[in-house]
Amino acid sequence: MGAAIARRLLDAGHQVTVWNRTAEKARPLAEAGAAVASRPADLASRVETVITILTDAAAIEAVYHGPSGLLSGDVTGRLFIEMSTVRPETEVALSRKVAEAGATFVECPVGGTVGPALTGKLLGLAGGDAAAVARARPILDQLCRRVEHVGPVGAGASMKLAINLPLAVFWQAFAEAYALCRHLGADPAWLVELFADTSGGPNVIRARGGAVAQALAGRSPGPPTFDCDSIRKDLRTMIAEARARGYELPVAERALAVYDEASREGWGGRDGVELPAYWSGRKA
Repeated sequence: MGAAIARRLLDAGHQVTVWNRTAEKARPLAEAGAAVASRPADLASRVETVITILTDAAAIEAVYHGPSGLLSGDVTGRLFIEMSTVRPETEVALSRKVAEAGATFVECPVGGTVGPALTGKLLGLAGGDAAAVARARPILDQLCRRVEHVGPVGAGASMKLAINLPLAVFWQAFAEAYALCRHLGADPAWLVELFADTSGGPNVIRARGGAVAQALAGRSPGPPTFDCDSIRKDLRTMIAEARARGYELPVAERALAVYDEASREGWGGRDGVELPAYWSGRKA
């Protein structure tokens, strides 16, 4: 996602400097015209706005607060836009450190995958004070089809976890639905299209139905856009956040158990749209 966001900004005419923990991943962006920083501190010294989208809270800690992290040098006046899917407390703590460094902070996790990122069609869930969000909006509007200022820092993280939960559990729900009619021997493409035309067919089955059908037919649906291991990480984050607030997420917990099982069987790097194919081939 970070690479897709950087490419979108390049296409929009921005001067872009990138850094990736895996240096090889930055090479295609360099070939597309981006400058490549040697370390996070180097990047922060070169730009006016820093955008981060990282795997988890540990990655945020390392990239922002490490010996050569983003906040290790003078970042006075910079704007930081943080887009990772993490717990609200992580974003709140980070916002305080950024403010102490004399910079402005906005969280804006996004809904959408690589395709929407490349075309500026993400859904932005911004958290921060009004002035900070207003400062970030010109950039966010080039990345997102819709930007909602959902509240103070932390609110964006809460909303992102909330909107990802139905998506994560849908693939398991659809897998179980498919199990009920698989014996009919229907063409997977027809079956997926039929489901998409029902009241239980969400937007994602309409958008990714072709990929689901390919997977059910035993063919590759293409490169993953939101793989099972990433969904597992998000589900663990949702469950931890819910427990910290005093309640359980039983459906999410059961879905996580299935994703964990699929990952152990070698499906972790596959797209979430392939979970129904995993379930249909699973022995009881």
